[in-house]
Amino acid sequence: MAEAEAPAIRFHEVVYRATEATVLNGASFDVILDGVSFEVQAGEVFGIMGMSGVGKTTILRLLMGLVAPTSGDIEVQGSSIVGLREWELNRVREKMGMCFQYAALLDSMTVAENVAFALRRRTHLSRQEIERKVEEHLEIVGMAGTGDKMPAELSGGMKKRVGIARALITEPEIILYDEPSAGLDPIMASVIDDLIVRLGDEFQMTSVVVTHEVEELFGISDRVMMIYDGRVVACDSPAALRGTDNPYVRQFVEGKAQGPITV
Repeated sequence: MAEAEAPAIRFHEVVYRATEATVLNGASFDVILDGVSFEVQAGEVFGIMGMSGVGKTTILRLLMGLVAPTSGDIEVQGSSIVGLREWELNRVREKMGMCFQYAALLDSMTVAENVAFALRRRTHLSRQEIERKVEEHLEIVGMAGTGDKMPAELSGGMKKRVGIARALITEPEIILYDEPSAGLDPIMASVIDDLIVRLGDEFQMTSVVVTHEVEELFGISDRVMMIYDGRVVACDSPAALRGTDNPYVRQFVEGKAQGPITV
């Protein structure tokens, strides 16, 4: 019998404590994640939802090795990344692309220079080859012909698409999206959602999408996980979560003030 393929991402009983406690209404909180376990299969779009501040972005930071878990294990493509040295983590990071919440373009660089940034730092490609790849990836995200523009000349949705082109240009196997539709109007948010699905299909990438926008996640994800109070309270297909009687999911999906989720 053939050995089963390892999941693209695996968190096992991950605990993360902040170095400084957060104080809210007189109470002190330092546990951000408290025994979180989940797996993401290769090629799927995996959504993570939950209220602001529950640790969604922390999961991405842990996955990138930007912070280390207090305890537990994190695997990328079957290998643990916990305890790796910086140069070893950089090799893992080269397999990933990151799309930041507000695009995080460098204002002093043109669109083309922003997209080319990683190639110029990581590769020995010629200037002509880099320019060709930049044009190709700007076309993929619907931004052909904008290479000479500055970020200040772009709308929010255009910046998001440039950020996706920059993440794609290194041909990552895993791509991470942090609040991809934040600050966008509904039409542009739909454009970004369609782009996430299309890119996953065309390039066979594993996608992790973090947001508190329920309908966005349910529309693009193969599975969705909900985090509350540092723990996983649900993980299933969008269809199953829509019909669940899980009180945490029901309250969050329906946007009700009354229920087990407290503010």
